[in-house]
Amino acid sequence: MDFNVRKLATDAGIFFSRAVQFTEEKLGQAEKTELDTHFESLLSRADCTKNWTEKIYRQTEVLLQPNPGARIEEFLYEKLDRKIPPRATNGEILGQFMLEAAKEFGPGTPYGSTLIKVGDCQRRLGGAQRDFLQTSSISFLTPLRNFLEGDWRTISKERRLLENRRLDLDACKARLKKARAAEVKAAAAPDFQETRPRNYVLSASASALWNEELDKADHELRVAQTEFDRQAEVTRLLLEGISSTHVNHLRCLCEFVEAQTVYYNQCHKYMQELQRELGSSSGDIGCPDSLEVKSPGVGSPTDPSAVLPLHSPSPDTDALQIEEVQPPASGTRKAKVLYAYDAGDSSELSLMADELITVYTVPGMDSDWLIGERGNQKGKVPVTYLELLS
Repeated sequence: MDFNVRKLATDAGIFFSRAVQFTEEKLGQAEKTELDTHFESLLSRADCTKNWTEKIYRQTEVLLQPNPGARIEEFLYEKLDRKIPPRATNGEILGQFMLEAAKEFGPGTPYGSTLIKVGDCQRRLGGAQRDFLQTSSISFLTPLRNFLEGDWRTISKERRLLENRRLDLDACKARLKKARAAEVKAAAAPDFQETRPRNYVLSASASALWNEELDKADHELRVAQTEFDRQAEVTRLLLEGISSTHVNHLRCLCEFVEAQTVYYNQCHKYMQELQRELGSSSGDIGCPDSLEVKSPGVGSPTDPSAVLPLHSPSPDTDALQIEEVQPPASGTRKAKVLYAYDAGDSSELSLMADELITVYTVPGMDSDWLIGERGNQKGKVPVTYLELLS
């Protein structure tokens, strides 16, 4: 018990000394040992790595599992060291509902048979998503989490210890400085003309005491400097290991991209097969002709514009010839441009904020757009960028 009390008192004294040193540094009343430029750059890079790794990790979690309730449930299972129960993906659930609905409507009916085909495709999409989630969690999320919960905690612990060693070192420097000043004062030549004569016998004794205090402070400074240098070297080695962390995270990132590529290729393949199945039976079940979309050749790059939505009109028949558009008989209106707008193609008109233009609409035009005129220029303009004046 006596040992514990003594240790507690010693620790309290060290803590108080560090607190005093830290406060005086903040107030500009004490000197602070500065780290070298290379060490500071290592610290900055480590902090940057930690911050961005944490942001990427959190957002990847949201990407893989958008449901916050499910994320909390998985977090609790991990903390309790229990196996996370299997959970069906949304695609699998949707596919199951479609298959059950097909049984109710009758698999022999056009609607029922189509539900079976689409439901089976949704289940396969859900299975591909499940594989993608598992692969991404193992190859990408787990290494990031291991860094944040393992390597970074070790680095943070050693950095805190280095900061304590620095405070101890600076406190020892301050004590040594005070001891030297007191020794010089005690060793000063006696002044027999002073108003209140001192006891020079006691002054000589005090000088000896200050010499002893100076030796003690010098010894403590050397010990503190050794401990600080040792801790700085340990921390430096850990910080230089951030380069290896970047290499590891780069490899994990490539594996994540590879998993995404496999997943989206599988989804594209399943949807092409479904389109072919529905297209081949469109005459029997009354599906729209737009399902009969030609798929890109095997091994060719996927062109998103080649796969049209089920009900999208033909681009050729829906094209608007701006040059041939004339103002309607009902007249035109003035509009003030609220925000600058850059034309997306030759059929649109670029806008500058706060300018006035003439606008009107034509039959069959999308309600989100108007025809805008400015002098000899003419083109489509978005309604949300305008304030109609008359």
